[in-house]
Amino acid sequence: MNATIWMALALVLILEGLGPLLSPRIWRRMILSMVQLPDTLLRRFGGGLVVAGAVIYYMVSIRSGG
Repeated sequence: MNATIWMALALVLILEGLGPLLSPRIWRRMILSMVQLPDTLLRRFGGGLVVAGAVIYYMVSIRSGG
């Protein structure tokens, strides 16, 4: 794998770990509330995150000439 992919994965892990590290009680409450959401809403939310990530990736790659 490309070093850029590993760096991106590392940043995702760092950002994902900040919630439980800094505020475990609030993070747990958020996770528990997400469990109660319907599947369709979670799918829409996940799809929105994928689209946002793809747009950001595209904008950065165009900006950096890659």
